[in-house]
Amino acid sequence: MPKRALIVSLPILVLFVVLPVGRVAGRDQRGPVHQAAEIEGLVNRAAELIESEGRTAFPAFRRRNSPWRYGDVYLFVVDMHGTVLFNAAHPNREGRDLLQEHDAAGKQFHKDFIGIVRESGSGWVDYMFPRPRRSTPEVKWSYVCATTVEDVPALVGAGVYVE
Repeated sequence: MPKRALIVSLPILVLFVVLPVGRVAGRDQRGPVHQAAEIEGLVNRAAELIESEGRTAFPAFRRRNSPWRYGDVYLFVVDMHGTVLFNAAHPNREGRDLLQEHDAAGKQFHKDFIGIVRESGSGWVDYMFPRPRRSTPEVKWSYVCATTVEDVPALVGAGVYVE
């Protein structure tokens, strides 16, 4: 299997096998594949809104219990140099260059976000990151896709935690 196909198919397989069936924001989920498709749809819609409205879209993304932020799902936006432009759950990260940041396993996941967007335009990245309001890192899969924030090349993403 070519490396590119493995990069794209492995996250979907992991999401299908590992993620539990459950409820998100009071909505019944049909299963892990549906959850992955939901995250991809959320991120793609956010990218379109950012393209048309720029940073004025960010306050809507920050609202809890909204179509943009629910349960442990939230959006983040990073420019293609690694500076966080927006993070709904962790606003203290905004404005910081996190390109060199390592997760608990030593992975430079911001570099992976940027790499997959440069290579494919979008894709899934796994890494260790704490859930909102927690401090212990957990396995998280995030879907990221290319966007432009007021003429600045960037990416927007959201993810799911593997329980």
